[in-house]
Amino acid sequence: MANQNAKGLKRLINACFFSVAGFKATWQHEEAFRQEVTLFAVSAPLALWLGHTPIEKVLLIGSVVLVLLVELLNSAVEAVVDRVGFEHHELSGRAKDIGSAAVMLSLAWAAATWALILL
Repeated sequence: MANQNAKGLKRLINACFFSVAGFKATWQHEEAFRQEVTLFAVSAPLALWLGHTPIEKVLLIGSVVLVLLVELLNSAVEAVVDRVGFEHHELSGRAKDIGSAAVMLSLAWAAATWALILL
């Protein structure tokens, strides 16, 4: 748990370590995140090559970064729901479904961005 008394630079350093731990945990436990990182690894160089202007390049890369961000948040929601309990509960299912819908929407946004810019 975070040191609640840390201030200034020490707090920022702690936050960086916690963020790295979050990336590692998500990579280890979430196949969807690994797939989306692979998508990013392929699409980022393509965006730099296919984008004509700096804005197009940023939009192409940013749309895939958005997918990663939403997946991280979805994974956090799922971890909290699973921490509470594995028995079926309507609200737990709803929380997971909403997180999944957010990921799907971010993927659709990325696809639309790529299609509009490249076509």
